Parts: sequence; structure tokens; C-alpha cells
Amino acid sequence: MSHADDSALYTQWVTLLGWLESSAAARGLSFEKVADFPDYIYRMERPYDLPTTVMSVSVGVGGQPLLIAAVSPRHVDLKGVSLRLMGGSKHWHLHAGNGGTLLEGKRPFTRERLDALLDSTLRSNAV
Repeated sequence: MSHADDSALYTQWVTLLGWLESSAAARGLSFEKVADFPDYIYRMERPYDLPTTVMSVSVGVGGQPLLIAAVSPRHVDLKGVSLRLMGGSKHWHLHAGNGGTLLEGKRPFTRERLDALLDSTLRSNAV
């Protein structure tokens, strides 16, 4: 994967973080950072050049995560974003697409798709 693709992925990750935060707030769910990028933590005094330090977040209710979202760190060759539902086997792998959008396979992963996923999760967990 080229450096340009890496830049696109991390920019699209920041967009997804915004969607997750606002969608969680609209549903009364918590939005919490789980981890920072390892190279951010150990950078010492060097400047940090990614658009965010956040590598993973959780969306949950009552202190329990319902969904974990994470992006690959820079040292990984095949980078992507993963979304995982807790307590089950459902997960999604997203990768950088052209035009500023994450892709789920060949299909764009939209805010509407994220909202449908969260709504479905809430219904199945009867929160």
C-alpha cells in the first residue's frame, strides 16, 4: 500500500470517528477512546504527523462496549479499519477508497450504513 493510500485511510478514519461520536451521542451511548497509536505514545519529542492520535474507540452503554472500532497502526502492511460487535462474531473490515470514503469490499461505507449497524445492534441487545 502506498503512502498516499495510508494518508487517505487515516483521514477517512478521522471522519469515521466523528460519525461514531455523533451517532453515539444521538442514541445516548458512550464514546470512549480505547488506545492511542503506539508510535504516538513512544514518539518522545518528535512531531506527530497523523491527523489523530486515536487508534481505537468503543461505543457502549452502561460501561459496557457494544462496538469497538480500530484502525491499523502505521507499521502494518495491509492497513484497514475494523468494526467489531462485542459478544458475537459480527465484524466488518473496511479499507481506504477513492473519493474520501471507506469501502466495505467494493461498497462505500456510509454514515447511513453505520447508523443502521448501530440501530440493529441496539435492537438486538434491547438497550
